[in-house]
Amino acid sequence: MRRVMRCVGVWAVLLLVSAATAPAPPAWAALPPPAREAPVPAIARTWPVGVRPLVLRGWQPPATVYGPGHRGVDLAAPPGAPVRAVAAGRVTFAGRVAGRGVVSLQLTGTNLRTTYEPVSPSVRKGDAVGAGETMGTVEATGSHCSDTCVHWGLLSGETYLDPLSLLPPWLLQRGPSRLLPVLT
Repeated sequence: MRRVMRCVGVWAVLLLVSAATAPAPPAWAALPPPAREAPVPAIARTWPVGVRPLVLRGWQPPATVYGPGHRGVDLAAPPGAPVRAVAAGRVTFAGRVAGRGVVSLQLTGTNLRTTYEPVSPSVRKGDAVGAGETMGTVEATGSHCSDTCVHWGLLSGETYLDPLSLLPPWLLQRGPSRLLPVLT
């Protein structure tokens, strides 16, 4: 019995020592999950490119702040196609980042910012643009798509959101319009 008690005592001491000397997890690992954002208002009046472009890759939010994911959507667009503001706003950046042309637009009356790349900008920082106004053209190179595309992003502060949520249902729907019977 004495031998069993001694083994239990040794194991208890080992357990306490290992718990006390265990390395703490990195600070970023203990970050709380992102807070639920308020719904994004469907304020867009047009697609950034084309009429109803093909979505080559959709939004895939990361599980953690620095985790893998796709922080925007890739829209099929040929080189030289006009890139338009989806809603009215003010240009907060127009230039090159990592060799690609980027335009960032703060949407009027919101805390939302949209980004577009690769774009050869025709606007400058501080310019006010209206919904549907051309901000530049799609660059032929520099895209991360296998084909040319525009990566369209949406941020609220530093949090990425699904840019398709800016589009009202009538812009998202595909298929023919249908007339409904008039009920009297």
